[in-house]
Amino acid sequence: MSRQKKEIEDAVIAEAKSWKILRRLSIALVVFVGMFCFFAYTPARTFIPGYPDARTKRANIQNAIKVDSLEAVIARWELYSENLARVLEGKDPIPVDSILAISSRQTNSQTIGEAMKYKKQDSLLRKEIRDAEQFEVSNKKQRNLQVEGMHFFTPVKGKVTKSFEKNKHPYIEIKTSPNSIIMSPLDGTVIFAGWNDDSGYTIAIQHASNLVSIIKHNQRLLRKAGDKIAAGSSIALAGADLTTGDNIRIELWLEGEAVDPAAYIKF
Repeated sequence: MSRQKKEIEDAVIAEAKSWKILRRLSIALVVFVGMFCFFAYTPARTFIPGYPDARTKRANIQNAIKVDSLEAVIARWELYSENLARVLEGKDPIPVDSILAISSRQTNSQTIGEAMKYKKQDSLLRKEIRDAEQFEVSNKKQRNLQVEGMHFFTPVKGKVTKSFEKNKHPYIEIKTSPNSIIMSPLDGTVIFAGWNDDSGYTIAIQHASNLVSIIKHNQRLLRKAGDKIAAGSSIALAGADLTTGDNIRIELWLEGEAVDPAAYIKF
């Protein structure tokens, strides 16, 4: 009888120990789930080492915006280099639809390689033209009859402070009043509008007959690449350039050759 009673007592003690272990495991599980929910669904998760907080996320977004802006700037410069090289080679410029498509594409190694190729071709062509002019073997006339019939609007009124010299500086420099409105000399399409460390705010316009006008050292640009503009419409503001003050530079390129703007435009 006493032996049976002892077995019952041992069984009760064993069952009690099992329930005690199960209760501890349940408590541990509840604590674990509670801690997980606390750190997963509350701001306390930012205290975990390596977890990105709101400041880190904001910095990542700002960096992504800057990268997109840089990509857009690089794409515009590639477009400018490519279109200018085509004009200098006497080829037709890229159509407006292509300009808009190129400005939105992402840069890649092949595009950069093409830009370097066009830059090299541009340098070789410039050297060839300078050599031809030096030894007077160029058979191109100073004025072009096809352009003679065009009606040029005066981009801005001012005093010519530096005349055109093809070999030294293929442009004219004009001193004008601050905040003067600069106008397009002809109908055309903007092929470049942006900042350059050497020429400040620059705008380049493709006109008919393979004619390109470029105005540099502006204070502010009023147009962007791809805009179609009419002759006499405003394109920029003059004055307060860090490098040339109130002076602006005007270039004309006809079928890849620099020509004197004063030969066609009355300032």
